[in-house]
Amino acid sequence: MLQMTPPPLETAPLEPVSTTLPDDKAPDTATSVTAKSGSTFYWPMRLLPASKRAAMFAIYAFCRRIDDIADEPGEPAAKRAALDLWRCDIRDLYAGGAPGGPLTAALKGAIERYGLPRAELEALIDGMAMDVAGEDPGSGGMRAPDLDTLRLYCRRVAGAVGMLAIRVFDRADPATERFALALGEALQLTNILRDLAEDAELDRLYLPRELLLAAGIDGDRPDEVLAHPALPRACEALAELAEARFAEARSTVAGHGRGSLWAATAMMVLYHRLLRRLRAAGWRDLNARVRVGRRESAWVAVRCMLGFPPAA
Repeated sequence: MLQMTPPPLETAPLEPVSTTLPDDKAPDTATSVTAKSGSTFYWPMRLLPASKRAAMFAIYAFCRRIDDIADEPGEPAAKRAALDLWRCDIRDLYAGGAPGGPLTAALKGAIERYGLPRAELEALIDGMAMDVAGEDPGSGGMRAPDLDTLRLYCRRVAGAVGMLAIRVFDRADPATERFALALGEALQLTNILRDLAEDAELDRLYLPRELLLAAGIDGDRPDEVLAHPALPRACEALAELAEARFAEARSTVAGHGRGSLWAATAMMVLYHRLLRRLRAAGWRDLNARVRVGRRESAWVAVRCMLGFPPAA
């Protein structure tokens, strides 16, 4: 298997989060946020040309910032206020306002260079708000949503990233948009199936109500659902939906020349491998971490960059 030594990392600093939540750490750089995250996306992004890499790192760091607001301890009202501040910052950028710090400056550069749609950046914020309080500010967040709500959530937190990324990859055409949305949902459903125990610690349960009921699970308490003997059946049903979206993504770009989409193709291969490993493990031990390693991620990314994507 190919071994690689990472090239020197960039050092453009990120601004602190605009939030009242505690944050006593010094701000990280966009590159260090990505590198330290352990994300499967790291090598597909790291091997991009410099300007595209900077744009993708800015998008990723923005996602991490708003995701941290939703996930870290704090009052829901304070979290919603912090997300609203980010929404104002994004709208200011599009209205010609000056960036308030290095992260918004990096985003502004990506917006201007690649024509990133404001609606997709705001959709990401809307998705994180669903984690804080659902669609109804009086509700408690995501616990066994119906399938339509889950798909809306996937569209916002993952489909929006895809819609931004294809513009960085210079492929914003209708077929590629369909690819981005199908792949985004497939990736997010895979994340949900991987992170069941981690999400339960945040009192979240993303498995859709319809699939739980079909498996004979009546309830939405994460601890009770995860302990139910029929949990693997519900997970397998969601995995089938993810497989269908992976298949749709592959068919959408088949025969269209994937050269400029090699990074997205690498993400598709890596996450499809992750999904297959989750299915093989069968959700019998939710504390056993199933993952794709960095060396494997680097190898897949290089193969895709050279135009020879490996099998999922």
